Amino acid sequence: MISKTLGLLSFVIFLTGCSSDDSIQLGQGSNIIDPQTTTATPCENGFAAEFPCNGVDLLSRIPLSDFNAVSGNDSWGWVDTQTNKEYALMGLDNGLAFVDITDPESPIYLGKLRTKTVSSQWRDVKVYNDHAFIVSEAENHGMQVFDLSKLRNVTSAPETFTEDAHYDGFGNAHNIVINETSGFAYAVGTQTFSGGPHFVDIRNPQNPIAAGGYASNGYSHDAQVVTYNGPDQDYQGSEILIGSNENEVVIVDISDKNAPVEISRRTYSQIGYTHQGWFTQDQRYFIVGDELDELNFGVPTRTLIFDFNDLDSPELSFEFNSPTNAIDHNGYVHNGKYYLSNYTAGIRIIDVSNIENGQLQEEAFFDTFPRSNQAQFSGVWNVYPFLPSGTLIVSDINSGLYLLKQQ
Repeated sequence: MISKTLGLLSFVIFLTGCSSDDSIQLGQGSNIIDPQTTTATPCENGFAAEFPCNGVDLLSRIPLSDFNAVSGNDSWGWVDTQTNKEYALMGLDNGLAFVDITDPESPIYLGKLRTKTVSSQWRDVKVYNDHAFIVSEAENHGMQVFDLSKLRNVTSAPETFTEDAHYDGFGNAHNIVINETSGFAYAVGTQTFSGGPHFVDIRNPQNPIAAGGYASNGYSHDAQVVTYNGPDQDYQGSEILIGSNENEVVIVDISDKNAPVEISRRTYSQIGYTHQGWFTQDQRYFIVGDELDELNFGVPTRTLIFDFNDLDSPELSFEFNSPTNAIDHNGYVHNGKYYLSNYTAGIRIIDVSNIENGQLQEEAFFDTFPRSNQAQFSGVWNVYPFLPSGTLIVSDINSGLYLLKQQ
């Protein structure tokens, strides 16, 4: 979701133009939704209890009230390599919740790491080397580091946890990106490096070290960083950052942290707000979501597919329109599918196996916000699709944590 700290003119104009009874919702207390269903319910005849669906079952749900929170935001997952247990990490306005989801039909809320300073609608988490790294738009929050191995020994759930390390090289941040291959974290949307990526060496997770940054392309809202193994032979083995930078996509070689080099940048038509993107698994195509084009231009949910065959000269390959008018948020590719958090339209699962021929196909969905599919900031914030079990971790701004599974 676009941060209130960005000063994005079109978003401010949109908000100030809304009257008290307009439909935009930002997950505040008056908008908490508490659906009745919390237990496993298969998707049959287009519904799982009150939730519209197609090919996705509800395994369980934990409402925001159980977390003692007002709103939800980001989510991520962790698999304990010693026990093979699976865990959900869910961002809340007032902290980060940890849930044992090894049995996804009977999840166990283990406890919460409280926000470092004050509450905020914006919180983001990633995992590296059995540690969680948490940032927030909350003032002076910095980066919290939490040793996830502590979750093995919880005896009196839910517990209130404490951080194991803290990085204060920046205050607020919109997002955090981690390249697990290199062991570096990249905070974006901070007040350092003109809002561009702020590099942190986390190879020793409990001793994060400042490692520079990149300011040349200005504010980065989100990014993906990979050790490149795609089709462009010129950059094999390089550490490549692809930034979603409000009005463009930028590609930067950050192999040398002291001397990052811009490779290229691309724009597209009807730019609302270049929000987030993710590589296909072969690193040939980069799938981008624009967070304001549905609001600003009245288009259906629009996904942009860039061909990154040549990183020096990327091209917009084609656009894909989903069947609703809801705003798109975060999206990830896994096993030939694109998992899109689509705010009021829930999660959408899109087959990308024929992407080279310019074809995508929605194959399944689950709508956690059944009241409407309007273009507003309510419903699903994030979906995490990478667990070995196939359990999908879904965080909803208004109603909490959902555990789902495609049929």
